[in-house]
Amino acid sequence: MASLPLVPAKNSRALLPLAAAIGAGFLAAAIILLTLNDRAVAVGFVGAGILAAGGLVAARRLFAPDTTAEGPTDWAVAHALAAASDDALAVTDRAGRLVCANSRYEALFAGWPTPPSLPVSDVSVTALGTAARAAWRDGEGRAENVQVFGSPVSVRVARVGEESLVWRFVGVQALDLAAQMESLIDGGTGDRLGSAGIMTVMVTPEGRIRSANRVFRLRALGNADTPAEGRDFARFLITDSMGLVRFEREGLNGTPLRVLQIPFLDGDDAPMLVTLLDEEHGAAAAPAIGGSATAHVRSLIALLPSGLALIDRDGRFVNMNDAFVKATRVNAAAPPLYPGDLVVREDKAALADAVRRFAGGAAQSAEMTIRLQDAPEEPVAITIAGARGLGDAAVLISLKDSGEEGKLKRQVAQATKMQAVGQLAGGVAHDFNNILTAIIGHCDLMLMRHSPGDGDYDDIQQIRANSNRAASLTRQLLAFSRQQTLRPQVLQLPDVISEVSNLLKRLLGETVVLDVKHGRNLGPVRADPGQLEQVVVNLAVNARDAMLSANPSGGTLTIETMAVPAAQVRQMDDDVLPVGDYTALRIADTGTGIPHDILPKIWEPFFTTKEVGKGTGLGLSTVYGIIKQSGGFIFAENQPNSGAEFTIYLPVHAAAEATVAPKLPAARAKPADTWGTGTILVVEDEDMVRAVAERALARQGYTVLTAENGEAALELLDTIEKPDLLVSDVVMPLMDGPTMARHIRAKWPDLPILFMSGYAEEQLRRSIDLDNVAFLPKPFSVQQLAEATRDVLVAK
Repeated sequence: MASLPLVPAKNSRALLPLAAAIGAGFLAAAIILLTLNDRAVAVGFVGAGILAAGGLVAARRLFAPDTTAEGPTDWAVAHALAAASDDALAVTDRAGRLVCANSRYEALFAGWPTPPSLPVSDVSVTALGTAARAAWRDGEGRAENVQVFGSPVSVRVARVGEESLVWRFVGVQALDLAAQMESLIDGGTGDRLGSAGIMTVMVTPEGRIRSANRVFRLRALGNADTPAEGRDFARFLITDSMGLVRFEREGLNGTPLRVLQIPFLDGDDAPMLVTLLDEEHGAAAAPAIGGSATAHVRSLIALLPSGLALIDRDGRFVNMNDAFVKATRVNAAAPPLYPGDLVVREDKAALADAVRRFAGGAAQSAEMTIRLQDAPEEPVAITIAGARGLGDAAVLISLKDSGEEGKLKRQVAQATKMQAVGQLAGGVAHDFNNILTAIIGHCDLMLMRHSPGDGDYDDIQQIRANSNRAASLTRQLLAFSRQQTLRPQVLQLPDVISEVSNLLKRLLGETVVLDVKHGRNLGPVRADPGQLEQVVVNLAVNARDAMLSANPSGGTLTIETMAVPAAQVRQMDDDVLPVGDYTALRIADTGTGIPHDILPKIWEPFFTTKEVGKGTGLGLSTVYGIIKQSGGFIFAENQPNSGAEFTIYLPVHAAAEATVAPKLPAARAKPADTWGTGTILVVEDEDMVRAVAERALARQGYTVLTAENGEAALELLDTIEKPDLLVSDVVMPLMDGPTMARHIRAKWPDLPILFMSGYAEEQLRRSIDLDNVAFLPKPFSVQQLAEATRDVLVAK
């Protein structure tokens, strides 16, 4: 896992006024919403306000990967989750080093200590160490009631893969939210609320006052400068026979009060925020917070970052803030009249009915999901609340999923789906490779009995050719699932482009112009040159088809290489691309671009916009798999007023001993003689593959013994002498190939082994920890099996 040093943000002190203003706006919005009996949304506003203020006050930390690591780690989802989490998060590696942490972790521990060695008691340090060992062993560990600066915190430790631990400190928000809320109430925010007639008090679970704004102290104590901290809140209030609440100091003739409780923190021991509003009895139509309520609400809504809109009793828009306009993609030059104008046709009736019901009924709220016309594939959750005392506004609509949280959820769901499809594709490719091995093998055996000119020769060759086409399809599936066998080497991207340029000119035709540009100071990259050529060809062919479909007269395909230093990546401020030195490859066309609704789907397997029968839908998914398996990143976007652009970032291979591989001359043809002698044990659970291997090796002069699984092979070896070679499948039921091979090597340490499998060699090497082992990928021909067998025996 790449080390991620932490880069501190600058000028965090300058954010304090902005933090206070945003926190005040959220608090005031919560109070207004509570007057509309929308408790859930109000609590959300309070929490969001406190988190927004705390997030601005705390110095933001950006993750920057260490380019000296062996390969880049894709931290996109980790970045987003850490930034959105209310908990303090940290990641440590196998060596116990701190890899990364979010800003809440720094605020909690006043720096970047490495767990479990934190500034806590010795007992807590011991508990954290025990939790870490449990996580390495069982995948998860816990430590409860860890005292951090006098407050209890729960710690969750989870193992991710085999190299990292994620530390999550739960409950840390209780350490600073209450203090920040007290600061808001005691400061200018409390005074601004008081000027609107809103009295605010922070009350402990025991009913004692922790803080109160000036207007409350003036009404309850008679003097705004008299402290109220520590006093019993209930003693300042009295209730008459009709249940109306008044200040005890003002008596029964005082103004009735509306008391609202806002539980901004969870837990029985958490403090409570209480607001008190003057309630003018007998004036039901009067605004709850004064005659200028509508103006106050509109001004406040305009400042809030959450999407909010006000609707009148006729269902027309009264006001919508900038966040609502941006999230719903409203055209400012021609704004919609009704909410139904924003949604797809199927959702218009339901939304209009909901607005009509809340505009004429009691103050209440409900949630529903709508689909916007400009983005029907992304459902948006909204809350509709009936509003009272706000002038001509009768309904409040708030977008509950208009920010990064919804986008993050969709990205996580998409990543999970892609991972599941990748695992399925790898399994399908493995099983399909077994079938193709049998088909190709039997074709080879039949061709040994038929010569060119026989009636069946052409048919057999056709079967074999189609089998090889199917084998290339399985390689695409393995590439998408990142399980393809790669042969990486250190190379320069211009050399790869030069090798494939002649082929591209033939593929593009005479109507498409190929424009190749190379930048300077390009660093070497480590990748499989054959697979990179496939990436370039796939993207070029897709660009050709897009340009010709839009303009039969052709277009221009631009292939450009460029150096992208770490400083430039840092300026990009991209959440997906870790900071480091890259060599980039850009492929752009002059077509019409990729439609907005299709752009998020182009990497999915079997997705294609071509006509039926003209595309498998595996081209771009294969490109994505090859680039990710090579440790790179690929992005697709539309150029302004032009076509599509694909940019590939491959990390610069900076190993000191690395040299760019020279262009090797063509390898000499291997000797055609594959005959041999000796005893070979073939272990394969697929009957048809085992039969092909047995017949193919027997035709080459070998004595062949077979077994259907590892246990049968061990039993057979107890009854015979040492064989000259073991040919075995890797993945088998009951006992797999590597386990069987270790038992055999304990008896015959120098026995050569040839493994064969439909899975990628890189994936299997993790479980094959044996020396003197060769690998033959499936599907293979009879000739390839004979040559692999000969090479292993010659090297014996």
